Parts: sequence; C-alpha cells; structure tokens
Amino acid sequence: MKRILFYVLLIPAFVMANIGISKAADAPELQPVPSISKEDFAKATGIYFNRCGGCHGSLRKGATGKPLTPDKTRTKTVAKLTDIIYNGTEAGMPGWGTTGVLSKDESELLAKFIQNEPVAPPEWNMKDMKASWKLIVPPDKRPTAPAHKRNIENFFAVILRDAGKIGIIDGDTKEVVTTVDSGFAVHTLRYSYSGRYLYTIGRDAKATMVDLWMNPPATVAEVKTGIEARSIDSSKYKGFYDKYAVVGNYWPPSYVILDGQTLEPLKVVGTRGYTYDTNEYHPEPRVASIVASHNAPEFILNVKETGQILLVDYSDIKNLKVTAIEAERFLHDGGWDASKRYFLVAANMRDKVVAVDTKTKKLAAIVETGIKPHPGRGANFNDPKFGPVYATPHLGEPMVALIGTDPEGDYKANAWKVVRKLKTAGEGGLFIKTHPKSNNLWVDHTLAKAEDAYRSISVFNIKDLDAPPKIIKLGDRGRIVHIEYNKDGNEVWISLWDRKGEIIVFDDKTLKEKTRITDARLVTPTGKFNVYNTRYDIY
Repeated sequence: MKRILFYVLLIPAFVMANIGISKAADAPELQPVPSISKEDFAKATGIYFNRCGGCHGSLRKGATGKPLTPDKTRTKTVAKLTDIIYNGTEAGMPGWGTTGVLSKDESELLAKFIQNEPVAPPEWNMKDMKASWKLIVPPDKRPTAPAHKRNIENFFAVILRDAGKIGIIDGDTKEVVTTVDSGFAVHTLRYSYSGRYLYTIGRDAKATMVDLWMNPPATVAEVKTGIEARSIDSSKYKGFYDKYAVVGNYWPPSYVILDGQTLEPLKVVGTRGYTYDTNEYHPEPRVASIVASHNAPEFILNVKETGQILLVDYSDIKNLKVTAIEAERFLHDGGWDASKRYFLVAANMRDKVVAVDTKTKKLAAIVETGIKPHPGRGANFNDPKFGPVYATPHLGEPMVALIGTDPEGDYKANAWKVVRKLKTAGEGGLFIKTHPKSNNLWVDHTLAKAEDAYRSISVFNIKDLDAPPKIIKLGDRGRIVHIEYNKDGNEVWISLWDRKGEIIVFDDKTLKEKTRITDARLVTPTGKFNVYNTRYDIY
C-alpha cells in the first residue's frame, strides 16, 4: 500500500476529540483483540489516518484527543466503540455516521482497528522530498505581467476538501474562474507577499504553488514535504518578499523551508524533543499553525505537543537561529492582533490563549478563556468600552471571548484579560471574522451538536455588544463553516459544507443574502481566503 494512504486527513484534526474512553477504577477486564483480515486492516488504516490521526496522533498516543492505544480502547466493547464513532459524544466529538462520513460497517471496522496495536508510521526525508518535487513552470517561463484583466486582489481561493482541489473565484463577478489540483483535504491557504502566488498544503503533506498571473491561474510547482502536514506560509519581511515558504509537518514531526519561487526543499528541521513543562521526551511534537512575522525575518511556528512557540529566523538558513518560547501544550490555531506585533494562539485543550510579543521575542501572557478556544485566525476590532480586542470562539461552549490587546496604550489595564464573553447560538465554533470597515462580528458553530446551530451563523453588532446576536439560518443541508470578507469589506462569504457545496454571499451592512455561488466543481467547500485580506493579515 502506498504511504500516502496512511496519512491523508479529511477534515480538521480536532473533530475526533473527546472520545472519552479513559479507564476508570472499576473498569471491566480488557476485551480480547478483534481479528481483522489483511484487507480490512489496510482499509481501517486508511480510515483512521484520514479521519482520526490528526487529533489522536499518528502513534495513537493522544494529543488534542484522548489516547487510542489498546490498553484504553479494549476497556470498552466493539459495540460501544462503534456507537461512539457513529453517533459522537456530548463532549464534542461529532458522529461520523450521523454526518454521513462513515457507514455502520466502517464504524465497526474502525472500532476493531483501534483495539489492535498501532501501525508504525513511515518516515520521510530530504531525499524523498527531492524525488517528489516538480517544477512545472520555471520562473523564467512565467508571465512578466498579469495575463488577464481580473482583479487579483479580490480573488478568493476556496478549499474543495474532498475533491483534492482549490477553486479560484473572481470576487467581483462571482465566477468560478478555474479549479486546480492540490493535496488531499487541504487545511489552509496562504499567498505570497506580492499577492501573485497561492501556496496550499494538503493533509497528505503535498504543497502546491499557483501563479495567479496566469490565464487561467495554474499550478507551477509542487512538493511532498512528509506524510502528513497542516500549515504553510511565506516570508513577509522587507527584503525577503516571496523568497521562502515554510511547511509545518505533523509526520514526521518537522518543518521544511522551501524556495518561495519554486518550492524546492531547502532545509528540514525536526521537532521531536521534550515538553516545556515536565521535560518528558515526546516522539510526535507536531507543527500546528504558522504565521510569517512582519517585524523580523522570522516564521512563527507552534509545536503542539511540547508547548513551544518557535521564532525561526530565515535570514540565513544555513546558520539557522531559532528562539524557543515556553508557552502551553496543545497549541493549535491563531493569528495577529491588529498591530501585528502580538501573535495569539489557542492552547485549546488547556482552555487558554497564548500571546507572544514578536518585537521582544518573549511570552507576553497566557489567558484562560473558556472551554477549548478555537480562533482560526481570530478577529480584531475596537470594543466601545474596552478598546482593542482579539476575539475567539470556542469548541466546547457557546461563547466568544474578547481579550484586551493594548498593553502600552489607553486601555493597558485591560491587556491580556478576557473583557467580555458573548453568547453564541451554539458550541463548536471554528471561525470568527470581522473587517476594519465593518460593524459586524460573524461567528460559525460548525461542530455544534444541534442541527439548528451548525446550520446557522451568529452575527454581533460591535457597536452594541450587550445586545444578543442576530441568528441567521442558512439552509437545510450540510454544515455552515468559515467566514471571509471581500477586499472592500462590504461582503461576507460563507461556505455550505457538503458534497453539493455552495458559497453564500451576504451584504455585510444589511445582513441580507446577496447571492449563492453554485457550481458542480464546488465539492465540500470549506475555507475561503481573499487575496488582499490574507496578504495583509486583515481579520
């Protein structure tokens, strides 16, 4: 079986969290190991790494989710595990069967699989990367100016998760310009500082580079940096525009610095090491979110299991300098404050948000917010009472926390404190968004248990945060996920996540639906990233 089968992730890693199978003091005897045929074992391996590995770990030793090693899983029967997998739990794990992802038989097969010993994952090194690298269109063969008259700054790149493709949509005309192949189950997208290049990373660790100047936009390079990956970004510091890109791998635990013009792999750095708090060796410290600093030639990488934030200086990659900041374990998603000095990231299994000062290169604060914060990239605005704030929704409760982010200004008394908690229509919040030109704060509840919640959006009026949100119902199928503004900040784009996906476009001022972008190619659309807003970290 090809190695790619083992480590392709279909949906965000956190959705298998809280499976809840820890052994109690009065637990029953361990169940016998179920027998599985060679063919079924291979099938179950693919299901596990497609669906569960990102949360429970490639080694099944747990991370955001609980351990799924046989000493834990065999405390329950196959029937009980099947029920958990198929129906989900009240603790936040969605039902794989009830959401249409797995059949009953597949759920039972997966239950048997996790009662067997874990499969040892393969490694991946520079030789493998070099062999996978494809320079499809060299830089000197690319256009010297845009080959079309479209407004590139208002392009939206849309992740078509199950299709293994990216849709490029003209934000002005709402036309699907083209789709391009990508890695499987792409998690995030980023653009080069110039706005010309789109970088993607699949859960299968396949990175691609799309030239938006081409007519139509097309892939010009690709490389596979490992077995499983999650994050990508490109250099944004003056003098290094479009020079480098970086990928954060889940397996092997590492990050890889790439040539920003060709994706040629230049340097791979392992992240296996010791936890910041107990100094215990961890074999699987995965690189979660990445951002590129505006204040120094540095990539900021979050190492989930060891709880360290790495400031990687790329000014001289042959003599790499790395500042390791002790933060909190289980680092996940995050983004900049409005000043782009402070980076905030959720340690979601510790119910905290960590803030780092990228000028002093030191920890600024650790803030306890609520049950499992998940900001995506977060949202920045001025609270009418508390001044500049950064907002995050939560997976584990129906709440948005507002954190003060003005430690040196008029509102320094509020800095690094939760100044408000806003009640949303449901738990399971993945993404939140506003815009400097908007008075609205949009929040999804994608992983909520209740159907009414996961098919709706909560919209708060920033000028009146004491008022409850307006709840907008968005359909009778799929789940609603991810919010993105257009360049001008007067439209909000939202994904209807199912096989017959749509992009729903709202007028931000009136909160009225303007149009729906429908196209047979829009298979399971999830994240949408506007070129202008993503380039300049506007959120």
